[in-house]
Amino acid sequence: MHENIIAFILGIVEGLTEYLPVSSTGHLILVGSLLGFTGQKASTFEVIIQLGSMLAILVLYWKRYLSLLNFSTIGKPVKRLDAIHIILGVIPAAVAGLVLHDFIKNVLFSQNVVVVSLIAGAILMLFAEKKHRNFTANTVDELSYKQALVIGLFQCLAVIPGFSRSGSTISGGLLAGANHKAAAEFSFLVALPIMVGATGLDFVKSINFLHTSDIPMFAIGFITAFVVAMIVAVVFLKLIEKIGLNIFAYYRIVLAILFTVIVIL
Repeated sequence: MHENIIAFILGIVEGLTEYLPVSSTGHLILVGSLLGFTGQKASTFEVIIQLGSMLAILVLYWKRYLSLLNFSTIGKPVKRLDAIHIILGVIPAAVAGLVLHDFIKNVLFSQNVVVVSLIAGAILMLFAEKKHRNFTANTVDELSYKQALVIGLFQCLAVIPGFSRSGSTISGGLLAGANHKAAAEFSFLVALPIMVGATGLDFVKSINFLHTSDIPMFAIGFITAFVVAMIVAVVFLKLIEKIGLNIFAYYRIVLAILFTVIVIL
């Protein structure tokens, strides 16, 4: 199969799965194996298309990110998402990622770990759907600092390949008292700084593997991931309160089975 077609397919996969609670890592490994696209070039390509997904969130929420620079309401009894919410939601996973980066890449980044994480994440999502009670935050502007921190702590689970950053943060949000939409939107907002740090570090380490001959392929994957991720993020926010997490949890279990049969066995 021509590399540009592979880039288009994987760009779609990345865009579809980065912000859904289904694990983009698991999907990229599975589809990459089916397409015979593996190795260092594939790893570098994954970094590039993740940048495309990140750009989608920046475009969708650039006004919200700019509003975070207004510190006048911090500490005042005004319900409004501010920079402290984002910091509390980002720091736990950022610290975990920095401390465990080499361990994650060298030890945890294995096919068996991905399968276990897919199932573990599914169990967490089913638990969150069953146990969540009355919501105290129906929008991101109603989130408390404590809820932001709880979501940030749950985001630490996402450093494990296959667990899903979106799945862990939305589950944490539900358990902390945020409704589905508020938890999902906050998950999107804290995604950008986390992904910039993680993907930026990987990009620096992968830069020597970039070649000018790969530019067309990488550009196709980047643009495709950007467009698809933007569409998925908008649609997901409109549907999440109606469909909940259970359907994604069951899908993850099926994916874990397929992953085992196709990739591991």
